[in-house]
Amino acid sequence: MTNDQLAEALEEIGDRLEVQGEAFYKVQAYRRAAQTLQDTPTSAQALHRQGELSSLPHVGKAISAKLGELLDTGRMEYLEKLRQEVPDSVRELLRVPGLGPKKVGSLVKEAGVRSLDDLEQAASSGRLATLPGMGDKTIQNLLEGVAVARRQLARIPFHLAQAQLEEIVGRLAACPQALKPVAVGSYRRGSTTMGDLDVVAASASPEPVVSCFVGMPGVKEVLGQGDTKASVRLLSGVQVDLRVVPPEAYGSLLHHFTGSKEHNLQLRGFAKARGLSINEYGILNEATGERRAFESEAELFEHLGLAFIAPEIREGNGEIEAAKEGRLPHLVAVGDVRGDLHLHTNASDGRNTLREMALAARDLGYEYLAICDHSMSRGHAGGLSIDRLRAQMGEIDALNREELGITLLKGTESDILSDGSLDYPEGMLAELDLVVASIHSGMRQPKDQMTERLLRAVRNPYCTILGHPTGRLLGTREGCDIDLDALLEEAAKTGTLLEINSMPDRLDLEGPLVRRAKAAGARFTIDTDAHRCEHLGHMMPYGVTQARRGWLEPADVVNCLPLEELREALSAKQRRASGRS
Repeated sequence: MTNDQLAEALEEIGDRLEVQGEAFYKVQAYRRAAQTLQDTPTSAQALHRQGELSSLPHVGKAISAKLGELLDTGRMEYLEKLRQEVPDSVRELLRVPGLGPKKVGSLVKEAGVRSLDDLEQAASSGRLATLPGMGDKTIQNLLEGVAVARRQLARIPFHLAQAQLEEIVGRLAACPQALKPVAVGSYRRGSTTMGDLDVVAASASPEPVVSCFVGMPGVKEVLGQGDTKASVRLLSGVQVDLRVVPPEAYGSLLHHFTGSKEHNLQLRGFAKARGLSINEYGILNEATGERRAFESEAELFEHLGLAFIAPEIREGNGEIEAAKEGRLPHLVAVGDVRGDLHLHTNASDGRNTLREMALAARDLGYEYLAICDHSMSRGHAGGLSIDRLRAQMGEIDALNREELGITLLKGTESDILSDGSLDYPEGMLAELDLVVASIHSGMRQPKDQMTERLLRAVRNPYCTILGHPTGRLLGTREGCDIDLDALLEEAAKTGTLLEINSMPDRLDLEGPLVRRAKAAGARFTIDTDAHRCEHLGHMMPYGVTQARRGWLEPADVVNCLPLEELREALSAKQRRASGRS
């Protein structure tokens, strides 16, 4: 199991204990241990084998023993007991926006609410109106939140799917008969969320591969098993399907189970018009009866007379026509990114110092890094006063004079206030190299008001980048109710850069919106919003994947530019607003 999976188990314990009303210190013990695991670069599995798991901060003997049990057996008796006392249906209530563990515990105790259905019925019937703080608006928000929770529960966020799929693919790779196991489906296309998970492999002896798959630790139930395929449900509740074909047909299978339904239908139509029939086993020439199988996807596309279509854009949105006509984009890659334009240090809510973040970015090969700690209105996140911001700017100047091998840029993540203004005087903003303007509060403003708020922000000449534009958090909060087309068009018109935020619980903008924004003429940054050194390299690929899904090329992304060209791009909006060329 990965560190993230172990941390999720500890967070689950914390949630269930808090719902039960356990003491704060006990709940926090599990949450702190979970955070430690997320922050630890060394595999907890390796530490457990060495007997050193309890040496980690906040992971004492009791918690390390529980983690060891989970690592050794795939189960934790203490967690199983809590799941009986606080059923999954109760924990699902935490998906409702605005409901934390304490509020859920109160609803369980005072209103007998133990599921989303219970909450919906209690809110609709008026039973909740007798509870403290349950006014009409709150109850309406809860009803809307139930719908949100149901949608979220049906989908797995990309990073959680990744953790499980990497474990599965790793175990299959250790099976001697398995060749080239890989995760496919919407995961390989880079979708931000997905339903079931899919894995394919090649093998001349598929039965042992299937047996390895269904016998993996973490499998709760075998839903189906044949000679070349199987379906299981994991302890996490996720369904995973496996297909195995002979090596000579691997490319056909890989393509078939990667493309969306629309892509595959359109490719079949394209093939049929040429007298060909295509499926997961190969391509049949209907006139001659000859069937061709393909070891690689590249061979399949070449046989059809098409340029290779990257997995991220196999969505049935014009990619086949573009491949036929030689119009496919040269998609941006992680190696094209020259720096990160949005990160936090321990001056606000980050974990590392400015120097530590700079050196970590330098070690990744970056040319530049923009320091964008929170602005003064974000007091609970350590937002910087004007005096503290000026002091940080002086520290940046001093580090740049040291010639560390990377250039630091002065920035801020300025809150977009409720009226659309930015959270520093214009004179202060003018002294910075860039301003990432983001919404962190007042997310429930009506659509017209929220749209006007964001439009005012992007019209501000000091708003360089619109940070995580929709404000959504995967699995917990949907995006703001805004007129997206109006916002994307205004960003393009004003020269405001749009951020693709790589935080795995944001991925905002996501691929389809990126493509809409590109069509409107916008340009982009791909940023990690890093809060610790490890985020810098770990999270950038998430954002790059969304950029690729949006058909972006390096020229569309300003932090693919060398430093001096980047400076020109960052100052272009202010120059245009002031009438300077």
